[in-house]
Amino acid sequence: MIYSLKNSFYRNSLAFMLITVAITGFTVKGWSQSESAKEEDYFKIMRVPAPEGVILEVGGLCTLPNGDLAATTRRGDVFIVENPTSQHPFFRKFATGMHEVLGVAYKDGALYCAQRGELTKLVDSNMDGKADVYETVYAWPITGNYHEYSYGPKIAADGSFFVTLNCTCPPAWWHMRSLAPWRGWALRIQEDGSMEPWAAGMRSPCGISMIDDQLFYTDNQGDWVGSGSVMPIRKGAFMGHPASLVWANMPNSPVKVRQEDIFSKNPPPPIEFDKDGQEIKPQNSETKKFVTEFEMKKDVPDLQLPAVWLPHGILGISNSEIVKIPEGTFGPFAGQLLVGDQGQSMIDRVFMEKVNGEYQGASFAFRSGFQSGIVRLTWAKDGSLFAGETNRGWGSAGEATEGIQRLVWNNRIPFEMRAVRAMPDGFEIEFTKPVNEKYAEDLSSYSVESYIYKYQGVYGSPPVNTQKCIVKGVKVSDDGMKARIIVDNLRRYYIHTITLNGIQDQENSNSLVHPVAYYTLNNIPEGAKLALAQVSTKNSGKGKISATTSKREASAKGNAASADEDKADAGIKKSSAKAATQAKAPTYDDVKNLLQKNTCLACHNANTRQVGPAYKDVAKRKYTVAQIIQLIHNPKPEHWPDYSTPMPPMPQVPNEEARKIAEWIKSLEKSK
Repeated sequence: MIYSLKNSFYRNSLAFMLITVAITGFTVKGWSQSESAKEEDYFKIMRVPAPEGVILEVGGLCTLPNGDLAATTRRGDVFIVENPTSQHPFFRKFATGMHEVLGVAYKDGALYCAQRGELTKLVDSNMDGKADVYETVYAWPITGNYHEYSYGPKIAADGSFFVTLNCTCPPAWWHMRSLAPWRGWALRIQEDGSMEPWAAGMRSPCGISMIDDQLFYTDNQGDWVGSGSVMPIRKGAFMGHPASLVWANMPNSPVKVRQEDIFSKNPPPPIEFDKDGQEIKPQNSETKKFVTEFEMKKDVPDLQLPAVWLPHGILGISNSEIVKIPEGTFGPFAGQLLVGDQGQSMIDRVFMEKVNGEYQGASFAFRSGFQSGIVRLTWAKDGSLFAGETNRGWGSAGEATEGIQRLVWNNRIPFEMRAVRAMPDGFEIEFTKPVNEKYAEDLSSYSVESYIYKYQGVYGSPPVNTQKCIVKGVKVSDDGMKARIIVDNLRRYYIHTITLNGIQDQENSNSLVHPVAYYTLNNIPEGAKLALAQVSTKNSGKGKISATTSKREASAKGNAASADEDKADAGIKKSSAKAATQAKAPTYDDVKNLLQKNTCLACHNANTRQVGPAYKDVAKRKYTVAQIIQLIHNPKPEHWPDYSTPMPPMPQVPNEEARKIAEWIKSLEKSK
């Protein structure tokens, strides 16, 4: 509508800006901000080319002392990649004939791999470049179920190995079981083959990692797991999924929690069958009373809460490997964590701190756009980051099925939130560059809300108990590198979404590359609080012009409108009325921001299959607009049985936004 005006009107920039304010609700401040830089302006994704015929469905990666790369595949091969950061790396097959190798580690001249049913030592004893010794270090039971994946090993400071074992997925995939001993457990294994059960309660623990000699892992959303997260694994801990507790009474188990401890307080949904005798997938209830993990911990002290939540559909859907950023690498983020995600083909960043002896901290988006689902990460000798990828049977946002890619920093500093720290009365936000004080001292630049997930036997959870947290004041440090905000209604154990849409850097007036942080507030620290007299309470957002405010009202609050503006306003109103009568379906450009905001693009593409079906394929089902809205809020995965990752309920999508998305999907019915 605006773009149809004559060029002469564009030359009156003030008039154009005021009319845009009236129509869209943008503030004048918003127009002064420059376009944000993008991830790719700082971190480049490069492919590691494999020879023709080599299929790299990567399950494990590790960097060898000489800089070569060991890569294992889900098809049972182990490759040594020589000169892996060069344009022409050489792939040498080191071992073959193994069973779905989902991890590899190097120790004392040998490779140790986690196969489906054992920890295996590989040795090249005759030094011909190929393994000639395949030695079973320790074997664990398996039933043959496809979902009994095994991950690791990770090497502890004393030289012992840790592995994690997936739960079993019966035909009713929405509730996991542990049908063989130690499924859903972490195990500690010595080189002599002795095994010590370590912790239970894992669902799909792909992201086993050793960080500063502390074992961590990431789990995947599903039953009893509302969203992915980063969690420390301590001996005897119960990580949250009850299925593995069937082995907690074994003589050598350090875990004291029993299934009845969970089910007596929070019973799983009843098993129901349809008329054909098929088990019915239980659905999330918006009205039924629910329990959170932190409430359950009051009765089950050994229950381990997430250190940092990775919000589902925003920071991944199948979180994987965790790595620590080395000193001198990736600029201001050294010492922080990076987390891969298989489903969304992306990497997240995590800042952790300890408060009252417990880990907590903030998660951020870091780099998206990888060609396939990231399962493994490892650092190259030159400071770049290798990503091992696969999506067979699992689905991913990347369109390729497999591969190895490398993330390279160009030594330029992006404008980001470097860290977020908990304060007694809010949060301290540290930046990578000095901020423009004008915007950093304006409360309208900040917004905070908190929410949590349900702890339930139903598959996944929508965000629940969402509340706004009023930002009452802000204090910017003298060097412009920190902003401390006073926040009302802080809630322990909740995820606090901290959005900084108004902040610019001091040097170039750039906005933040990633303006949102997700802080998991397990503890609120003690200490001095800021007095309001010490902080800025300026808020240019009070009385902000809304999208429903008329243009004439907006002009009265700002600059007086000229006669030319009045004419333009009349023309716009006339065009709007005409457009309304035509009732055209929204275009992709009309809904793109809504799709991004509501994380739809993490799993769906307009034209091609991704984690979920393409929107054009949804349109071919000829649902009504009302049916599509209902399916957004309460999906029916059984409508798409050939997709392995079910869509979670999305009741948080506002009805008006869901309607606009639905109308656009409906318009694709006739697309080829």
